[in-house]
Amino acid sequence: MLLTTPNLTQSLPGLPPVVGLNTVFRGSAGHPFLAPRGVWTVGGRLMVSDTGQNRVFIWNQLPATEYAEPDVILGQLDTEETGRNSGGLVGADTLQYSSGLWSDGERLIVADAWNHRVLIWNSFPTRHGQPADVVVGQADFTSNQPNGKGIGVTPTSKTLNWPYGVTSDGEHLWIADTGNRRVLYFDHIPTESFAPATAVIGQPDFTERDYESANPIWPYSVKIGQQGQMAVADTQYYRTLIWNDWRTAANQQADVLIGQADFESNGQNQYGLFPAKQTLSWTYDAHFHGDGLLVADTGNSRILWFDTVPTQHNQPADNLIGHASFATGSENANTRFGTDKQLYWPFSISTEGNQLVIADTGNHRIIIGSLSNE
Repeated sequence: MLLTTPNLTQSLPGLPPVVGLNTVFRGSAGHPFLAPRGVWTVGGRLMVSDTGQNRVFIWNQLPATEYAEPDVILGQLDTEETGRNSGGLVGADTLQYSSGLWSDGERLIVADAWNHRVLIWNSFPTRHGQPADVVVGQADFTSNQPNGKGIGVTPTSKTLNWPYGVTSDGEHLWIADTGNRRVLYFDHIPTESFAPATAVIGQPDFTERDYESANPIWPYSVKIGQQGQMAVADTQYYRTLIWNDWRTAANQQADVLIGQADFESNGQNQYGLFPAKQTLSWTYDAHFHGDGLLVADTGNSRILWFDTVPTQHNQPADNLIGHASFATGSENANTRFGTDKQLYWPFSISTEGNQLVIADTGNHRIIIGSLSNE
């Protein structure tokens, strides 16, 4: 049965709703999602990082029921297995806290965050437990220490520390190397393991991991727009960074801030008691769609919609998904009706055409909607 919830993704009264239809999907009936933090859709497929159970699920067609068994499971051998690294040692076929996803329908890239690596399948996986072909961030598939050798070790162009986000334009690769407070850029998707990054964004060189307020402080996701823009969700400073051209990102600070008025400011909801149309709280993703931008304002349990990609700091959103007012957040009035009646800590966003998919992480489910502004 398909569960349709017309009030779940509210928008502002008096404006056309951002989402015209939405349904709830909970994964496998016997072993549903637990805190899914990554979602991606391409070619009609649905990919979900079932983060709390250390696995990635793949459906070859977008599910049409509230529960559906996956066609492919990565990181585990079946839906009943949930242990870190499949209950054993790390390998090419295991996962530990899988997060960000990207695919063009031919390749699949997964941020295997707590193994401090990114896994690449050169051809789209077709069977349960299929091992990855390439590992980035570790010297081999059996290593999983932060920065290759352990906590406190200086990073290099080849190492990773809690990488939560990945993205590509089909040619280049970007990794949100969150624990090293940087984004790594590769001028092509690696085909060999332990490949070095081409450039670093957010640090003066590959060996630094300290931070300045002008750079990403805790970059959780990175996305590239059709016009060449780059968005980085900078969680710890409650802001999203926008570069008008990703090619400039390694050499300059962001062109635009969403959620803060300047680079020195870092207040949750800009130190307000309630959110507003220009504030953020624990933002974990941003996603370009058409001429506009969707921003996962996770801590406020909403997604902000900008009709066009912002061109100035602190620009207010045009609409939202999840509440009927910009002044409502996850700890405000809506919650008394139960979190299942609203978005609750949405972590990840993906679109294909007018199809919208949201990882509604706090509610342990995926929201599948139809964007009415496409």
